[in-house]
Amino acid sequence: MFQKITKKSEDSNKWYEEVVEKAKLAEHSPVKGCMTIRPYGYALWENIQAILDREIKKMGVKNAYFPLFIPKSFIEKEKEHIEGFAPECVIATEGGGKKLEEPLVLRPTSETVIYATFPKWIRSYRDLPLKINQWANIIRWEKRPRLFLRTIEFLWQEGHTVHATEKEAEKMAREALSLYHDFARNYLAIETIQGQKSESEKFAGALRSYAIEGLMSDGKALQMGTSHNLGQEFAKVFGIKYLDKNNKEQLAWQTSWGVSTRLVGAIILAHGDDKGLILPPKIAPYQAVIVPIWRSSDEKKMLEEKIERLVGGLGKEIRIKVEWQDNLTPGFKFNKWELKGAPLRIEIGPKDLEKNQVVFIRRDDEKKESIKWDQISNKLKTTLDDIQKNLLKKNQDFLQNNTHTVDSYDQFKKILEEKSGFIKAGWCESEACEEKIKSETKATIRVIPFKQPKKLGKCICCGKPAKHEVIFAKAY
Repeated sequence: MFQKITKKSEDSNKWYEEVVEKAKLAEHSPVKGCMTIRPYGYALWENIQAILDREIKKMGVKNAYFPLFIPKSFIEKEKEHIEGFAPECVIATEGGGKKLEEPLVLRPTSETVIYATFPKWIRSYRDLPLKINQWANIIRWEKRPRLFLRTIEFLWQEGHTVHATEKEAEKMAREALSLYHDFARNYLAIETIQGQKSESEKFAGALRSYAIEGLMSDGKALQMGTSHNLGQEFAKVFGIKYLDKNNKEQLAWQTSWGVSTRLVGAIILAHGDDKGLILPPKIAPYQAVIVPIWRSSDEKKMLEEKIERLVGGLGKEIRIKVEWQDNLTPGFKFNKWELKGAPLRIEIGPKDLEKNQVVFIRRDDEKKESIKWDQISNKLKTTLDDIQKNLLKKNQDFLQNNTHTVDSYDQFKKILEEKSGFIKAGWCESEACEEKIKSETKATIRVIPFKQPKKLGKCICCGKPAKHEVIFAKAY
């Protein structure tokens, strides 16, 4: 029996939940608000993690690990930081059957516990820049949990760097953001817009915050990665100083940046359709799934011998799964791997053996093609490459077609009601205008794009001269 899912156009929220659970990516755990990531979903995250880890290390960053538990006094040291995170903190007050002398906060982010350590590691300018990355779990009390997008516990990567100058810190923050933008484009096949967050939306305690924003297929924005120039505030609080070349004590400059398992949610929302997932080949757990079709034990044996040689020749370069389960019909197997988003399905039966061929069925456009046996290797690689490019092109076209420029508030509200998507509009930089738009439309400033037009119009809210063109959208 086929696994049917709700149509995306009918109820995108229900569709998303069904895809996550029926494709066996994750499920709700016994702890309300938390998720259990299943092997197929974790394999997807592992592929993302492996690529990012490699690219992060190219920036001269080294991995380390810091405690899950953070003394509450550490969190409270930076005023903006505690104000920003207090509503999300989970606090332990007992341990070993006794009340703790000081409550411990379960890591909502690691700035404070890491920065309490840095003064022991940094003495001189020769110790800079210090570049550390941590792969960890994060705990934030989420009132509206949604698998991969918002859960009480999630997985992420967080980079933390220390520099001698503001210029160096700014360069690092932008470099990390650029890494995320390139990764989203080249591996997740998602085009994003890079830019700065408004003051009200920036990270608690940061000097400046930056983000990449993707537009999901339902017209909502998803923040896919952030990078922060922390300035010197945390350095002041935690005493992160160094002796310069003249033996004078100087206050350091810092950055932090990260992405999380939310990226898995982005892949689902950006590429999925009514049949389920569509995974970009570069990060798919299985890039190709072979579905043998047989009617007798003799036919199965012939297929086993042929497929064994095929997988032996391709398995080192391509992640291949052979679907041998004999208690499932071919149709069920086709449906199963469409739902799970395998980029390419390869069908082979007795008639194909006679013709010395296999059949390729692409997940992105459902095109079928018969491939001669001696052409499989080359054709498989070029097809997977083409699927990756096609998914990116589709996403880029969607982003372009659903980004609207407006110059009036009425036009702004009309687009939000009828079309949704990204809306480019002038903004005077007033928090009052930003808050009014948010309260009346539920749209927020996602980013102030780095690329600004030469001429700026008026603020769509108050009519005063605009200081920026910003991207508004409704978001998850």
